[in-house]
Amino acid sequence: MSLLAPSPADDQRRVGLRRMRAVALSLLVLAAIVYAVTLGSDSGWLGYVNAGAEAAMVGALADWFAVTALFRHPLGLPVPHTAIIPKRKNEIGRNLQDFVTENFLTEEIARERLAAARVGERLGTWLSVPAHRRRVMTEVVRVSRAGLGRLSDDDVREVMEDFLLPRLAKEPISPIAGSLLEGVVDEQTHHGLVDLGLEQLHGWLSDNPGKFASVIGERAPWWSPPWVDDKVINWSYQQVLTWLRDIRVTPGHPARVALDELLTRLAGDLQSDPEVMARAESLKERLLSHPQVPETAVGLWRSFATALETAMDDPTSYFHTRGDELLEHLGRHLVEDDAWRTRLEGHLGEAVSFFVNTYGSELAEVISVTVEQWDGREAAERIELHVGRDLQFIRINGTIVGALAGIVIHAVASVAA
Repeated sequence: MSLLAPSPADDQRRVGLRRMRAVALSLLVLAAIVYAVTLGSDSGWLGYVNAGAEAAMVGALADWFAVTALFRHPLGLPVPHTAIIPKRKNEIGRNLQDFVTENFLTEEIARERLAAARVGERLGTWLSVPAHRRRVMTEVVRVSRAGLGRLSDDDVREVMEDFLLPRLAKEPISPIAGSLLEGVVDEQTHHGLVDLGLEQLHGWLSDNPGKFASVIGERAPWWSPPWVDDKVINWSYQQVLTWLRDIRVTPGHPARVALDELLTRLAGDLQSDPEVMARAESLKERLLSHPQVPETAVGLWRSFATALETAMDDPTSYFHTRGDELLEHLGRHLVEDDAWRTRLEGHLGEAVSFFVNTYGSELAEVISVTVEQWDGREAAERIELHVGRDLQFIRINGTIVGALAGIVIHAVASVAA
């Protein structure tokens, strides 16, 4: 099987090559006819014509030999230093590899071309068009769906059982959890979660006073009169609602302060108290060793994948609308925020530099390796098909220049005589 696959444009190239060969050959034949007709006319203007035709034939034949010698032996004769491409294709491939490596795959050139391309600005402008953002989302959906289709439940279970769970079991979790909790408390990130919990609890109690009364009423003494129980329950209900509301609206409420102190102490104990650290590790081991953990992970993954596929199938879903908003935001930042765009292009430059410095030589090596696999004769034919038409102009120019040189030489000889 040929390693050089033909392209649809080969027929057109072949026609162009034949046409230019015919033109170059026609000029040679014309020069030969003129030379034959004017042969013996050494004086007058016919002498100039004869000399020009003679030199034109010499130039045409020399350049025909030079062009043909690149691809094959002229007239099939094994003349030394002919059929250069079939004989020296491997060396040509290695030289081309060195040329590309030294002049294209360098960090300086890569950074220069990346800066000249203005990738950030052009990408931002491109993303400002809604049709382009829809195209990006279409590709994201296609790739995501392909990835989800390749990842089965067994794959998820295998990753959990063979990699993730054993890895988590070996890593001490208490210092990590303590450091994470400490950061959460210092940055007050948990306040939003606390506010949400208080809001939901207050709303539930407001909507369900009967359930609150039922729970408290079950714990009332048997000897207490019902009307007393009702008053106590109602007073307790109002106090709880008031207390929750006060905590919600008061940032420095004692309950909030107490919770922050508790979390701060727990974060410190998880990082320094051996007893707390041991309890955390024991809890982690019991949790990870439970046989239901892998199945739960698979179930969560299945639910996530199903929800994601459903969202991807609906163009009006949050997945698509939020994705379009993020892309629009990204495009606007790239166009309007110079610092943000410069930072992005800087990261791209670092990535390109790393790729070129690390894999540039291996990438260029593809050239020599590919050329070595080519058949010499077939490679010569394919290269001639691509550049041979232009090379025929060498034959045409050689004929014309040869004719002019012959006329000049004849003129000089005539003056000297």
